[in-house]
Amino acid sequence: VQLQASGGGPVQAGDSLRLSCAASGRTSNYHMGWFRQAPGKEREFVALFRRSSSTADYADSVKGRFTMSRVNSKNTVYLQMNSLKPEDTAVYYCAASTLIHSAVSDSPLGYRYWGQGTLVTVSS
Repeated sequence: VQLQASGGGPVQAGDSLRLSCAASGRTSNYHMGWFRQAPGKEREFVALFRRSSSTADYADSVKGRFTMSRVNSKNTVYLQMNSLKPEDTAVYYCAASTLIHSAVSDSPLGYRYWGQGTLVTVSS
């Protein structure tokens, strides 16, 4: 599956932004995740929407501010980001996998397919 992330851009602290990730295949067949990578840092988990779930799991750093959703009819997942902070500045990547082990569900190792990333810059 090919993934295309979009929606990034420059925003002010406190603003909202919605990222989209369009898949070339059926998102209903995949566990879908969002990761981010800030300059000089490792790629980190943001959110996961399991294939059979109706809700997403979140990193503690974004819980209560970010909401991940999926619209399988459009083969697209979204990441609604509210109350953005400067520390949210990063390249955001969507990822997918047909199989995922719970031990690596929050690790880049758990995902086989990756999009190209979209940059989010939050200024104070």
